[in-house]
Amino acid sequence: MLAVLIRFDDLSYELALPKAILNTFVIQLCLYYSDLYQESAIRLRVQLFLRFCQAFIVAAIALTLIYYAIPALTVGRGLLSISLLLGMVSTFVWRGFYLWMVARDALNDNVLILGTGLSARQTAVEMLRRAPLGFRVVGFLGERPEEVGRSLVNPSVIGTAADLVPLVKRYRVNLIVVALDDRRGKMPVSQLLRCRMEGIRVEDATNFYERLTGKILIKNLRPSWLVFSQGFNKPRLLRNAKRAGELISAVALSVVLGPLMVVLALLVRFTSHGPALYRQERVGERGRPFMLLKFRTMRVDAESGSGPVWASEERDPRTTSVGRFLRKTRLDELPQLINVLRGEMSFVGPRPERPHFVERLRTVIPYYDERHGVKPGITGWAQVKFRYGATLEDSEEKLQYDLYYIKHMSLIFDIGIIFDTIKVMLVGKGAR
Repeated sequence: MLAVLIRFDDLSYELALPKAILNTFVIQLCLYYSDLYQESAIRLRVQLFLRFCQAFIVAAIALTLIYYAIPALTVGRGLLSISLLLGMVSTFVWRGFYLWMVARDALNDNVLILGTGLSARQTAVEMLRRAPLGFRVVGFLGERPEEVGRSLVNPSVIGTAADLVPLVKRYRVNLIVVALDDRRGKMPVSQLLRCRMEGIRVEDATNFYERLTGKILIKNLRPSWLVFSQGFNKPRLLRNAKRAGELISAVALSVVLGPLMVVLALLVRFTSHGPALYRQERVGERGRPFMLLKFRTMRVDAESGSGPVWASEERDPRTTSVGRFLRKTRLDELPQLINVLRGEMSFVGPRPERPHFVERLRTVIPYYDERHGVKPGITGWAQVKFRYGATLEDSEEKLQYDLYYIKHMSLIFDIGIIFDTIKVMLVGKGAR
């Protein structure tokens, strides 16, 4: 609208508001797909500037194509150039102002972590990774005086639980995160209550970690937390609405993508020996096994000597040339539309694992079987937030995302994950 005012000195431009809304939507989408809302994208100024340039160049191309397809929405080249320039300058300046603001100590949350165990360290690491969000870890409180001065992931142990109140005042603490792995007889309840009554926020590490990272910290997680925590609701209305939407979408996508699937099947069939489709047993909802369908991306004898193994390299030597392309673009997953139609899978949910790995993982990762409380998905929260899982540690990390999804499952959340999945497909991130 400002571009219209500059160009014509008058806001009575034809369809000015609808065109402005269209421009806003397209630019917003391009900023999103350029990862400009990721914490890592706002640390390096040069990278930030290049991302902005990339986003607005793609926006200019997209808007040009839209104008060509819908002539009624066309704006002149001069007006488009002015609006894109104004959009880029204003958003870049706003981001710079935001970075300047969060760098001011007065606007940061000074965080004191009660505990020195694994939960405390992991919580601190996640806060340090997200420094632009305004968290400043002032230190840890240990259980014994001899721990004082020991460095933990950059901040050090600055005192014991007995020093809680004076340290809160000295460091002007706004938030206390309670991360004691063993709380029996070690919780300074009276001091925490005093801090709470003085307006200082006190949060359990598990709840804080979940809100900060979008995953549930399963190390030292108490079963009672899962029992009494808010969420994990699966009302019948949600399940029925999700199933109805998936059936309609699966039928529509099967019709639209049918010709492409036929072409891909022929490519797989005639470029390597073996069938076009690959059937593999996976573990579904409530632990029930089912046959997952994919386009074959490996040689027929890929696991004849080794047995079931995870893909462990970016360029797995067992994959075919066409298979590498299908994996990179995620097109090998298209036959799973049939699994959705059968009711074995959803569009969004935890990725189903093979029985061989499930038996192994459930014995070493706590709460692993809880991911089978919902239908597995073609895509999921773990798939868009974490890389391809090829180790035991990766599986544990992905479980934390899966539990978060199960806890917060909703149609809006599913739509957001689908948008993220499209972004992952476009950039080929995490594929193997």
